[in-house]
Amino acid sequence: MFTVTSQGQNNGSKPRVVIIGGGFGGLALAKKLKNAPVDVLMLDRHNYHTFQPLLYQVAIGSIAADSIAFPIRRIFTKHNNFSFNMAEVQKINPENNTLTTSIGTIHYDYLVVATGSNTNFFGNKEIEHFAMPMKNIPEALNLRSLIVQNLETALVTADMREKFALMTFVVVGGGPTGVELSGALAEMRHLILGNDYHGLSKYDMRVYLVEGKDRLLAAMSPQASAKAKQFLTDGDVIIYNSAHVQSYDGFYLTIDNGKTIKTRNVLWAAGVKGEVPEGIPAEVIAKGNRIYVDEINRIKGYQNIFAIGDAAAMITNEFPNGHPGVAPAAIQQGEQLGKNLEHLLKGEPTEPFKYVDKGSLATIGRNQAVADLGKLHFQGFFAWLLWGFVHIMTLAGFSNKGIVFFSWAINYFTKNSDNRLVVRYFNIETRMADNESK
Repeated sequence: MFTVTSQGQNNGSKPRVVIIGGGFGGLALAKKLKNAPVDVLMLDRHNYHTFQPLLYQVAIGSIAADSIAFPIRRIFTKHNNFSFNMAEVQKINPENNTLTTSIGTIHYDYLVVATGSNTNFFGNKEIEHFAMPMKNIPEALNLRSLIVQNLETALVTADMREKFALMTFVVVGGGPTGVELSGALAEMRHLILGNDYHGLSKYDMRVYLVEGKDRLLAAMSPQASAKAKQFLTDGDVIIYNSAHVQSYDGFYLTIDNGKTIKTRNVLWAAGVKGEVPEGIPAEVIAKGNRIYVDEINRIKGYQNIFAIGDAAAMITNEFPNGHPGVAPAAIQQGEQLGKNLEHLLKGEPTEPFKYVDKGSLATIGRNQAVADLGKLHFQGFFAWLLWGFVHIMTLAGFSNKGIVFFSWAINYFTKNSDNRLVVRYFNIETRMADNESK
């Protein structure tokens, strides 16, 4: 362990704002501080920003992994007060305004926790071992490898029970990620399987969606929920509502509705929990492992430590469980905190955060999506076009926008994709991925 003297110690000329996390909230905050009289240091375990809403398309092989990742340093090329270090934050030390990290001790004047969220398995270690999460690019690539490996194995196995399990896919969680992933699998079943995997047909493949609530997309309107269910049902997805997974041993998945499913593919999209670094007291941790913050995103009990995005729980009458864990909420909190930090530096009154819900979108597959925009609710082809436009425009980097657009265009007209490559073999038993396929 060493002390980062060149970047870890404040030279006294400008206050240092350290941002932990290069997600949507962290980026929005750093951009807002471009002209502020501060030095901004961002820390992240990866040197790139991930556009998480499209991770499922990486997992299903629709787009390449690097098309939804963008180097953090390139985003801030013209920001003279910005610097970045790739590091793992091990502990926050509020008593002396320092962070213990994998690259040494780093000093801060203001600290912002923008660490996002991770998969929540609700304490079930067996499910955590055998089910496949999808919260970052390595996990999406692991999932892609597993899906394609299992299809390849299903082609050659003589064991019909094993073939049945290899060709059965269970998505757990009926939120946007689960619905979009189920729709993508259904599309693969109908459009790709028989063409690319001679010897397999769509009748060999089954897709299940298990959701604990009584409807899909519970955060959206009843119209959107009903239409999403109809779209998935039309694609032959078997949906279990008001059902919870009890166990999964890598072959048998049991549900509390009495069903047992033989499957080698359980894709977990059932819940998330905040990523909270060590050093934050337990008494300020809310449900879902999120950190209690006040109306300006300041962590309760501290004057110079803040949390935004999925890691923050700002409890209000309108949002008794905190704001939704979506990109717009994180971006808005980052932008507002940037303004408030400038107010604090000038000794001016701060402005409370007010979330503006700009609407919700979810795609179910080819030409099918649902949209809630204020009082306007619509579904189908136009919603699908709007979903695509919004996601293209939100991607970081002009090159990524172009790559994803042309990938989608090619996939749309060919009804296929070139990204289903097993470039590293994933072993579900050891949770390891080799760099080269075996």
